[in-house]
Amino acid sequence: MSQETQNSGVKETQRAAKDASTEKPAAQAQDQPAAAPKGLPLDGIRVVDVGNFIAGPYAASILSEFGAEVYKVEYPIAGDPMRALGTPSRRQDSTLFWLSEARNRKSVTINLRQPTGAKLFRKLVAKCDVVVESFRPGTMESWGVGWEDLRKDNPGLVMLRVTGYGQTGPFKDHRGFAHLAHAFGGLAYLCGFPGQTPTIPGPNPLADYMVSLYGAIGIMLALRHREQTGRGQYIDIGTYEAVFRQLDEMATAYGLHGKIREREGAGTIIACPHGHFRTKDDKWVAIACTNDKMFARLAEDAMQRPELAAEGTFGLKHKRLAAHEEVDRIVGDWTASMTRDELMEKCLAAQVPIGALNSIADIFADPHYQARSNLVTVNDPDVGEITVPGVIPRLSETPGRVEHLGPPLGNMTDKVLGELLGMTAAELAEFHKNHVV
Repeated sequence: MSQETQNSGVKETQRAAKDASTEKPAAQAQDQPAAAPKGLPLDGIRVVDVGNFIAGPYAASILSEFGAEVYKVEYPIAGDPMRALGTPSRRQDSTLFWLSEARNRKSVTINLRQPTGAKLFRKLVAKCDVVVESFRPGTMESWGVGWEDLRKDNPGLVMLRVTGYGQTGPFKDHRGFAHLAHAFGGLAYLCGFPGQTPTIPGPNPLADYMVSLYGAIGIMLALRHREQTGRGQYIDIGTYEAVFRQLDEMATAYGLHGKIREREGAGTIIACPHGHFRTKDDKWVAIACTNDKMFARLAEDAMQRPELAAEGTFGLKHKRLAAHEEVDRIVGDWTASMTRDELMEKCLAAQVPIGALNSIADIFADPHYQARSNLVTVNDPDVGEITVPGVIPRLSETPGRVEHLGPPLGNMTDKVLGELLGMTAAELAEFHKNHVV
């Protein structure tokens, strides 16, 4: 399409919009230059996060980054146990874990174990759109604030219920942790080297983050359904299910052929070379040659050893796989002859798929992380400057934000209950006296 044709089309669109504006004033904005967004996608959505740790509550974090107002309901004495998990900070009730992952929340303390507290919680939920909880099945019901109780007060409520094994099934009452989800979900079985003890897939609670991502998707789907019908619903997801859903074709391959994938170490049985390789300066890189063309670029252009890519040696994938130990040794010897920077330069110039195995120190120094704002520094009045992971996904028109770090325990109790629920100063004082809040 020519530039003239494009301009003509734009003018026609603008004229049509202007004509429409004489009949429908609300359409006038179409004839205006694009303005900066006034708000975020979830502005006006209120979320009550009554869960603990990461599984579930991380979904509330995602929603908060895009405009949702999140009330973190905590036990008045000690709050969410995540406050004590990880590296201590200058604030007595907040570790670095808490400061990072409880971002953008307002802490409201309510004792759900007291009938008065449960009643107060129900009043709060009646004013909100979403509840996130991560207690074992039946716990919320035992306090009188389960799904059936809450939906009576708020028929449009969306409730995310994250547990280790889901709300149903023979294991529903078992305690759930990320480490157990990695095991039960099938991921940990794959981690490590052949014939050796399966390893943990990283020291972080990966499954907790994964289940929360699915939880956030579920919340958005349920909110869309409510928008169409006016009806709320609950979302039931077990942490192990989020892990299991990531195991590509494993279920299909076993169902059809009885194939059980085993531990493959730093490589894989479906491509070669495809693994981790040490460099001269004792650093590591990942190389992923998944087809013959990629290996040819590695052998001929980067390594300057075209004989390796000949059909009679390792040029064909099936021959590389049959001799994967020898191929990995040859490549490993070559990578060990250079520093990581030298190796990266050679491979990138030859269009060989390569990436650095980054430590957190590498990440802080990496220009790509900086250019993408993957690290955000927030200045907190109590603890000073703290760097946290940036917001993803990155929306072009309404990008998310980190307004503040995880809050002090109960920092917004009186304000939220007073302004949102209309509680008087005398009522709040009585609640505090009786340890309801």
